[in-house]
Amino acid sequence: MDVYFLSGFTMYRGITGLPNTCLERAKRLKACVGGFLQRQDLSSLCRYRKPRLTLEECLMWKVSFEKLLSSKHGLYAFRSFLVSEFSEENIAFYLACEDFKSTKSAAKMPSKAKRIYEEFIGSEAPREVNIDYETRDITQANLKSPTASCFDMAQYRIYILMEKDCYPRFLRSATYRNLVNQLKMKSAKAKTKKAIAIRPAHEEEEPK
Repeated sequence: MDVYFLSGFTMYRGITGLPNTCLERAKRLKACVGGFLQRQDLSSLCRYRKPRLTLEECLMWKVSFEKLLSSKHGLYAFRSFLVSEFSEENIAFYLACEDFKSTKSAAKMPSKAKRIYEEFIGSEAPREVNIDYETRDITQANLKSPTASCFDMAQYRIYILMEKDCYPRFLRSATYRNLVNQLKMKSAKAKTKKAIAIRPAHEEEEPK
């Protein structure tokens, strides 16, 4: 049995082959670790990252998946969510493709394309993404003469997968809802503070 270590926790490959008691413990461990990672990462959006996340921006993430990814804070939050679910390879591959398409040096393309393929698509890829065999074969063939578009089909498949599966789950997650509620409370407090600050000026005005 292969054993992997993640932040001090032991994770097992081939988890379905474990005894029921071990399987239940592993599931509980995954849920605990994932929830902890998610809470820790998203809570920092309100406190540490600049410019600060606003309620308006956070609510815009519900408009479309594209709106979420185009937001710096949204991308950070979504990636943290995927990390908590141990499926971060999807967004990592998508971003690697975006970076690859911006490669200006044609001489660097073959080596960069090979690294992306070996990390995310190859049969022994450590962060293998879920794409069909046809897409895999076409992508592999594209690597013989790599261009900026050689990963387009695979990237599109992963984009659709995230849009149809991961994105709705992110919006339904307790962490996203808590983040929205936290920002609503901050916004309400700021409005109350502002109202209190300007009230004396009105009270001091002489009656007409």
